[in-house]
Amino acid sequence: MQPLPYGRQSIDDSDIEAVTAVLRGDWLTTGPAVTRFEQDLAAWTGAPTVAVTSGTAALHVAYAAAGIGPGDEVVTSPLTFVATAATASQLGAAVVFADVTADTANLDPAAAAAAVTDRTRVVSAVDYAGHPADLGDLRSVAHDASALLLEDASHSIGSRWRDRPVGSVADLTTFSFYPTKNLTTTEGGALSALDPRLLDRAARFRNHGLVREKDRQRSPDEGGWHQEVHELGLNYRLPDVLCALGSSQLRRLATFKERRAQIVARYRAGLENVDGLILPTRRADVDPIWHLFAVQVLAGRRRALYDHLRDRGIGVQVNFVPVYWHPAYADMGYRRGQCPVAEEFYRRQLSLPLFADLREDQVDRVIGEVRQFFGA
Repeated sequence: MQPLPYGRQSIDDSDIEAVTAVLRGDWLTTGPAVTRFEQDLAAWTGAPTVAVTSGTAALHVAYAAAGIGPGDEVVTSPLTFVATAATASQLGAAVVFADVTADTANLDPAAAAAAVTDRTRVVSAVDYAGHPADLGDLRSVAHDASALLLEDASHSIGSRWRDRPVGSVADLTTFSFYPTKNLTTTEGGALSALDPRLLDRAARFRNHGLVREKDRQRSPDEGGWHQEVHELGLNYRLPDVLCALGSSQLRRLATFKERRAQIVARYRAGLENVDGLILPTRRADVDPIWHLFAVQVLAGRRRALYDHLRDRGIGVQVNFVPVYWHPAYADMGYRRGQCPVAEEFYRRQLSLPLFADLREDQVDRVIGEVRQFFGA
């Protein structure tokens, strides 16, 4: 039987035509397709948005825009891809990990409140599996500490929290458009910001920190070629070719969201009575776009189910190893046991295949193999 991936992109002829139109034009990068994509994104995020080369770049740019540096602290969840923490660490900040809630695996506001200090500059929430974090309480935790709330929405573009789009609530919100995500630009990412000053810092950082406006330059009369760098940045520009793909994908994001919800509903119906599994939770105040269907496997059987499904060509995955378990953080002095809820969730977690082009018979194949494993 043909192997089934746990996630993959959905590309159609409209995407291919959008890309080839740019290839036939005059601009491959820093052109009109970038501006169009950022405007298209803003229609979904509810806030001005800057496109960058990856979700990791978006996090790096966001922390840089927030002015993170040595002596600062960033409070975040350990149940995320390492980039959420690593980009802060690489700017010199100390990362403080706070535990998650047992139902959503998102950052627990009470744990975050206990972790903040007078050195905290950013509280970084992660929308695990596409389910928005507890943004209201986390925003209060951050702002009461005179810090910013950053929402790592790599899983959740298209989700809504209390009928507000993800991207319009936190001070800074970052997105990823990797092929397994809810839409793709192949590689790529973006960030939105509510404060125009943060957005301006982000836009400059992703373009080497260049200042081209004469009214902002220190030597404006040097000549028409003149540009200055006031704060160092990097080249995180997303080219027009990939932005054109992103705009095309955004036109189908609502369809992707609906299809993912249908797949999740089919999984729930097929697995709800399986003894030994806990299915994902959805809180009443959110409308998620499901990026992962993350079940919890009880009685220490996660590895056995993983191997059972992989042996049958079904691409399951574990998301994620707690960040401070990685040797890079262990070598910094972080120790296991500090976030017990997150660690127990990790020991149980398994992501079943979920992507927009997944067919009903393929979902049923996964359900059948899971039920067979449990003898259900």
